[in-house]
Amino acid sequence: MGKLLESINSPADLRKLSESELPQLCSELREYLIETVSKTAGHLASGLATVELAVAIHYVFNTPDDKLVWDVGHQAYPHKILTGHRDELRTIRKKNGLHAFIWRGETPYDLISTGHASTSIGSALGLAVASKRLGLSNETVAVIGDGALSGGAAYEAMNNAGEMRDLNMLVILNDNEMSISHNVGAVARRLTTILTNPHYVKLMKGGQQVLRKLPAIHEFALRAQEHVKGMVMPGTLFEELGFNYSGPVDGHDVLGLIAVLRNLKAIGGLQFLHVFTKKGKGYPPAEADPTGYHGVPVFDPEHGIEVPKNSDRTFSSQFGRWLCQRGAIDKRLAAITPAMRVGSGMSEFAAKFPDQFYDVGIAEQHAMIFASGLAAGGLRPVVNIYSTFLQRAYDGIIHDCALQDLPIMLCVDRGGIVGPDGPSHQGCFDIAYMRTVPNLVIMAPSTLDEESLMLNTGYALGHPCVVRFPRAEGERSGREVGPGETIEIGKARVLTDRGGDVAVAAFGPIAVSLEKPCSERGITLADMRFIKPLDYGFLDRVGRSCRVLMTVEEGAREGGIGEEIAAYFEEKGYRCRVICAGIPDRFIMEDSRSSILRELRLDADGIMERLKPFLGGSALDDQYALQTHKEKTHAVI
Repeated sequence: MGKLLESINSPADLRKLSESELPQLCSELREYLIETVSKTAGHLASGLATVELAVAIHYVFNTPDDKLVWDVGHQAYPHKILTGHRDELRTIRKKNGLHAFIWRGETPYDLISTGHASTSIGSALGLAVASKRLGLSNETVAVIGDGALSGGAAYEAMNNAGEMRDLNMLVILNDNEMSISHNVGAVARRLTTILTNPHYVKLMKGGQQVLRKLPAIHEFALRAQEHVKGMVMPGTLFEELGFNYSGPVDGHDVLGLIAVLRNLKAIGGLQFLHVFTKKGKGYPPAEADPTGYHGVPVFDPEHGIEVPKNSDRTFSSQFGRWLCQRGAIDKRLAAITPAMRVGSGMSEFAAKFPDQFYDVGIAEQHAMIFASGLAAGGLRPVVNIYSTFLQRAYDGIIHDCALQDLPIMLCVDRGGIVGPDGPSHQGCFDIAYMRTVPNLVIMAPSTLDEESLMLNTGYALGHPCVVRFPRAEGERSGREVGPGETIEIGKARVLTDRGGDVAVAAFGPIAVSLEKPCSERGITLADMRFIKPLDYGFLDRVGRSCRVLMTVEEGAREGGIGEEIAAYFEEKGYRCRVICAGIPDRFIMEDSRSSILRELRLDADGIMERLKPFLGGSALDDQYALQTHKEKTHAVI
């Protein structure tokens, strides 16, 4: 660790440095980021791009009195280092360690948690309004990544802000892909320096006061100014929304950034600064492959990360293979992703079938609305969205898909426990919020073969449906599933049937891992396959013949499938007790997926441990006989 960085335990320490020392600090910070993340694993390329930006913001603004909100939290590692977490960075994304993204209250500098994209401007607007209402004079800054700017929430916030022009708020667009202004160069950068100069602003305001007395000339002058700026600036949209646009500026020139930020702070009002940066800046392998170095495993910085062999045993990769096979035989197929083509296994399809692939950006609600138009127009949309991001598309599931009974197949990736990305990314809630929606068939594959069968079934259904699978590897039988093979809607697979009085209804891959221990202990086990509709034939049989049924789902227990089955047994008057195993009513923090499942007793060993008290014994029978009917039909252990 460099000498300057060692002295920084807070932004107050940073502001004690001279400007001439800041380039060296940025160099040390970048080296420390590479050194640390290479040992811990985590997000790298995006943080390397924001080193100078984080330093400049904390140098110019009096944080934490001035409020700072980061969008897309994985770009904020440098911010974490500068705000007192330098040494703790070695614990990031680990159990009881530093949070993977910005976490409210982790430090006084973090007022808003930011695990999802496109929220920073709206949150910052609220902070700015609150400061004004409370008579405070602090500044508010929002930093949004260019990917996040594709989300509708960002534009809704800017549109709202445009009606509040007496606020002081600065929005900084970290354009790390040059996605908006690839061809804007030296002229625009020079113009930015002029437009943010306080003397220029004072001159313009004085001129406007004079010209207001001559309305015709005043209108002409304003239009001329807008046209001149519009010829060389890409910010017309932001100007129309009520912001004063500046940029683009070099996001790796820390002294230049400081000069511009000081000017904008002095001007006040609604300001929008466009900063361009390079993902992976300062580490050549990451500059050459920013996608590959976005999230990295442990690696040797001297040699770079080894190109990982993509496992062909994950549910995501199986989905990608199915998509390519189906796309080759059905040109009506339209594959949609909200900016997650790599994680969702859609890269090969995008390359092979570019005319059938649509990446709509970080805009999950739009993905569903867009799919509804494609479906109504005669195409067959297949939409893949991570469970945690699907929360933003809930209205689209109801209004634009199920209500209209359109043939849209929604593939929910990362359903269940994800792991070290933490509570903002665990896929805990989709089962509970989707199973209440009419017209929706919901499937959960236990194996890769079952996934292909369910994808075939859903695609052939011609009605709204969901295939939900985890971020995990799956079992494969070795046989090839034909493109026409489907399964019966609402029919479970009974994996073990030993005639005992204890049964398990499992949803997803846990079913396969339970097959051997359930067989050995005489437990009836069903791979339920369908979250909706349930196999009521199997449930009726169990309700009449068993003492205990355990339901196992990798989703929120409250409002989950187990509760639905318990209510059904109560309604039917069955004396079979229902034990609900699922994710408890709390947010699940960072740790590995396997460790979390083990801690929650949602792995095979944990489920069998839960079942031990119910596997025979007169004491249990006596206790069971004394329980009320209501207690017997629903329990949580």
